Amino acid sequence: MPIEIRGLTPLLQVFDMPTSIAFYRDMLGFRIVSTDGKPVPENDWVLLELNGLHLMLNTAYEADQRPSAPDVARIALHGDTCIYLACPDVDGAHQYLSDKSVKHQSPKVAPYGMKQLYLHDPDGYSLCFQWTADKSEWSKAS
Repeated sequence: MPIEIRGLTPLLQVFDMPTSIAFYRDMLGFRIVSTDGKPVPENDWVLLELNGLHLMLNTAYEADQRPSAPDVARIALHGDTCIYLACPDVDGAHQYLSDKSVKHQSPKVAPYGMKQLYLHDPDGYSLCFQWTADKSEWSKAS
C-alpha cells in the first residue's frame, strides 16, 4: 500500500522577509498562519496559507549574519525552482497582478493545453498560475 499523503508545503529560503511577506501576503493574498514568534514582518520563519494551500518562508541568513545584498551565486539557483498554482481564472489573475503593478508575463497556452502565467517572486523563484485551457485556446499555443 502506498504512503498516504494529504498535502505538500514547500519551504523557500528568502533573503529579506519583510519584502517576501509584502509580496506573498499583500500582493498575492496569502495570510500568515504561524510565525517564529517575532513581530511581523521581522520574522525568520512564517507559514502562509491561501485557499487551503500552504507555503513556508525562512530567511536564508540569521539576522546577525545577513550580508547587505543577496549572494548572486546562491540566488541564481532559485530560477530552477517553479511553484505551479492551480488557478481557474488565469486571465483574472493577469488583471489582478496588472492592477497591483506586479511584473509578470501575459498568459499563454502551452502546447500541452495549460493556460499559464509566469512571474518571479522577490527572491527569483518562479511562480506559474495555470489551468486547463479551453479547446478553442489550444490553437493559440506557443
